[in-house]
Order: sequence, then C-alpha cells, then structure tokens
Amino acid sequence: MQTHQFDAIIVGAGGAGLMAALYASKGGAKVAVVSKLYPTRSHTGAALGGIGAALGNLEEDKPIWHAYDTVKGGDYLADQNAALILAENAVDAVIELEHMGLPFDRTPEGRISQRRFGGHTSNFGEKPVRRACHAADRTGHMILQTLYQQCIKNEVKFFDEFHVVDVLLNQGHCVGCVAVQLGTGEMHVFHGKATLFATGGWGRVWRVTSNAHTLTGDGAAAVYRRGIPMQDMEFYQFHPTGLYGLGVLLTEGIRGEGGILLNRHGERFMEKYAPKIKDLASRDVVSRSIYLEVRAGNGIGGKDYVHLDVRPATVNRYLAEAGETRRVDEAQIARALAETLDVCRTYAGVDPLTEPMPIQPTAHYAMGGIPTNVDAEVVIDENWTVLPGMYAAGEVACVSCHGANRLGTNSLVDLIVFGRRGGIKIAEYVKQASFIPLPPNPTAASEAEFKRIRTGKGKTRPYELRKELQRVMMDNVGVFREEKALSAGLEATRELRQRFRTDLTIDDQGHKFNTDVLEAWELGCLIDLAESTALSALNRTESRGAHSREDYKNRDDVNWLVHTLCYRKSDDPYENANPPLELNTKKKVDMSLAEKDPAFAPKERVY
Repeated sequence: MQTHQFDAIIVGAGGAGLMAALYASKGGAKVAVVSKLYPTRSHTGAALGGIGAALGNLEEDKPIWHAYDTVKGGDYLADQNAALILAENAVDAVIELEHMGLPFDRTPEGRISQRRFGGHTSNFGEKPVRRACHAADRTGHMILQTLYQQCIKNEVKFFDEFHVVDVLLNQGHCVGCVAVQLGTGEMHVFHGKATLFATGGWGRVWRVTSNAHTLTGDGAAAVYRRGIPMQDMEFYQFHPTGLYGLGVLLTEGIRGEGGILLNRHGERFMEKYAPKIKDLASRDVVSRSIYLEVRAGNGIGGKDYVHLDVRPATVNRYLAEAGETRRVDEAQIARALAETLDVCRTYAGVDPLTEPMPIQPTAHYAMGGIPTNVDAEVVIDENWTVLPGMYAAGEVACVSCHGANRLGTNSLVDLIVFGRRGGIKIAEYVKQASFIPLPPNPTAASEAEFKRIRTGKGKTRPYELRKELQRVMMDNVGVFREEKALSAGLEATRELRQRFRTDLTIDDQGHKFNTDVLEAWELGCLIDLAESTALSALNRTESRGAHSREDYKNRDDVNWLVHTLCYRKSDDPYENANPPLELNTKKKVDMSLAEKDPAFAPKERVY
C-alpha cells in the first residue's frame, strides 16, 4: 500500500474536477487529481451543443430569465437559490473560459456566438432566445482541453488511470480515498484535508444510453456505501435525440439550428405537445412526446423511433411558415454541426444533409446524486449539515439547480460554476484545517472485495448480470413508470445483487490492467444506484419532470415539493448482500425567488 498526502484530492478529471483543481491550486492548495481515465478522455468531452450564459450577444437576455427557465424546466423542484447562482455566475464563467483560450464560435462583430436550445426563453417564457455559447458542436471537448492546460500550467499533480473505489472517513471528517492503480493492481491511499468527488453519472444502468462505458457511478456508490445519502435519484433524464439503436447523443443544437422532429407521416408532431415552443421544449416533454407518438403507431416504419430532420430545404420551409426571415444552407449546417454529421455518417450510415436522422430517447443525465450546498460542500441530512472535508460537483452532485429535469447546456454551466465554487471553498478550508489521521487499515474493505471478485467460484459472468440489470431498468424504470413495474424492478435489482455476491465468476485473476475485475466492481456500483433509483421512484407518487408516473399523472405540489434522500444502512460497504435502505422526504425545496416574484411560483408548465 502506498500513501500520498495532499491538501486537496479531486476525484475525477472532467470539467467539474478540473475547474475545482484549478481554483484550489490558485488558492495555494497542493492539489492531486485522481482519475481512472486520462483527463481529456473524460465524459465532459461528449457534451456537444453549448454552454448557456445570458450574454445577450445576439438579442436581449438576462440571468434572471435563465434562472426562470432553469426553475420551470426543473418542474419547480430546483432549489431556487442554486438556480439563480447558476445563471448569474454563468456569464463570468463563460467569459473566463474565453480568456483562458477556449475557441468559441464568433459573430461577424467578433463576439461569442450563441444559438437556441430547448427550454431557453426570454422575458419569462415569452419566446426562444439565443443563449447557448458554442465551439461548433465540440464545446465540451474544448472545455476539457482548455482546463487541462490551465491545470498543468498551475502545477496540479495528476494520477491518471487510478480507479477510486472507497472514500475514507474518520472523526466525523472526510480524510481521503482509496484507489486501484490500473497498471499494477496495487492499492493506493490518498490522504487529504479536503476531497472533492467529480466522477460523473451512471447512465450505464440503462440499456439505451448516451453515456460512455465508464459512466458507472463509481464516486456516488463509494460515498453512498459509507452512509452518505443520495438525493433525488428518481429523476434521471432521457435525452430525446439519441441515435436509434446505439443511444449515441445527437446534440440539442440540431434543433437549435432549426432541426424538426417528424413522425412516419412527415408531421411536425411537437406542435401538438408544445404548440408555442415546439421542438425546443424541455427534454422531458420532448422525450415523452416521442414515446407517445410511437405508442400511437406513428414511429417510422412502425418501429420505436422518429426522424430528426435538419436538411436545409425542410428547415427553411418551416422557418418560412413561422414567419422568420432566417434561412440556413448546407455550408452553415456543416460548419455548426460538424461532429453530428460525422457521427451519423459513421455509425448510422445516414447523411443528415440529404436524409433525416433516426432518433429515440436515450438515458442521458442524473439530476440526483450526492447532496451539496451551493459551495459544493456535501450535506448529509434535511438540515443541510455539512460533512467537513467532503465536496462534490458536476453530475455526481445534487446541488439541485436542475430540479426534476435539467435544461440543455446547464450541465456544462453546472460543471464550471460549482466546480469553481468548490475549488474556492476548498482553498479556504485547507488553510485553516489540519490533517485528520487515516482510519485503521484504510484499504481492508477494498482489498477484501477485490479478492472476493477475483476468486469467485460462481457460474455467472459480470456482463450477463449487467445486461440483465440494464434490461430490468429499461423495462421498469424508464420514461414512463407505474407501481407494479417499479416494484418488479426494485425486487429484480435485489435479486441481481444477491447473484453478484454469491454466483460471480471472472476469467482473469491477474492484477495488471485487469478490466475484468474492475468492470465487475463497477457492476456492484450500478446495482446499488439502480436500487436507490427504483425505490425513490416507487415512493414518489406524482409525476414531475423526468419522473412520469402512469398511475399518478399529476404533479402534487402540496405533498411532493420536497427532495428525496435515500440512505444505505450498513456498517460495512460490502458485507451485507442486501443492506436496508431508508428514505427521507423532509428536505424542502428552496423557494426564495418565488417569495419575491410570483413568476417563480409553481404553475402548470406550458410550452
């Protein structure tokens, strides 16, 4: 066992982790970033269409309008203080990225270019607004490259291909984490005054997902197993435009550029479901609309997908019908959506310039996660009690600026805004904090679990269980939900955990670059998070945002304007095959904006 000591340990090297590392190091902290991937392979690089900020470069815009869209899009479950901070800080954050060297697209006047995105409006929902700042459709990739360069410049220490598998707590503080070095299989302890988790989401719980193979909820599960609650796990966003059959994300920027959703009859069906804003409605609205069209037999060729059409002739026809003077041509589409065109041509054999794209909703983004306050400090109960030394930011965290449904572009805003706020808070904290001793035998639990996996004598391989888990979650805990299916899904996840504990076998018992062992460990994370998702969804007897109950179709603001906290109760992170879970729904939603302005009060969402 090797031990490394730093003031601050950042787990995860995506946008949130790099931003936190940069600002903690700027504040004088000695910082280590621990990542199971090389930093520029982190999933932030898959974010395509843009980062939202009310710059007003092309038309009037204000941060308060951005905050309103965030609250409304989140179906009023967003903590309104967090939504306001997100919107207000976004402006400075984007300008700062530009100053760091991020090559945003430009207007003819040389300003940062902006385009429309679903759910973003001006003047409290009056009309769509151009708010998404973009670098073609490679915005997330550009953010990663820019921040990584800045961290190298600021002498942040990187531990690449170190897979974090446990969090260390002692004397009521977070004191670091345990990681497996992929190249050797050895356990390493990272001892720190402050530890920030920025490990992303867990889309691989579902079969059809836009998430990479590595998005297995490692950080969330490690924290959850040590008694930290998961918040709002029932809210998982299905992005409406995943490439049919693959789930690969096709950016919302396609619709921002004028792309139209069409059913088998060539009808622009979003006019029925969101007559005012149509194809630019919030993601939960569009995903449900696609499923309703498919249910009605309007899928293309009778199958479970529809078309997304960005051919200039189609777009220009609808722009003319809407009375807009703007027109598009092939060169403009090719320039604005270069990555999208390449993906469709490569993986679907479809050229979007000459034929429509086949799309279906795909599991995309976790609104829930590790509960935090607006400074990225982890909180452990409904009273907002801070766990000293522990922080979280990005998709793994739930500051609840997204509520029940995240707006497009707000994931990148979340990374940058709350990653930065976390880094600043860490820099302040480590100046006055001392190193708390490590707990006895800090790697014992992890070593025992990896030994169990490596020496298992069962009959089931991890990929078989993973495949079954993804089928169960897709069938029972997908876009539409009801009690019987949720109960069946919950029971199935518990049976899968039992098999994972007692009937597992792997082919490779080695130590160096043993992906067989590590993917088995990741499967345990997926099962834990799937169970908490199913239980939280079963418990919430209403429909709100991305959580749509067939048996409780209405939103219930009287009883359910609260967050769900799900606790895993066990003294050991691995010993109990089916640890009891406990739900707490006493954490109220912050309504501070609604107290000042009735525009922010819960009302029916009309698009």
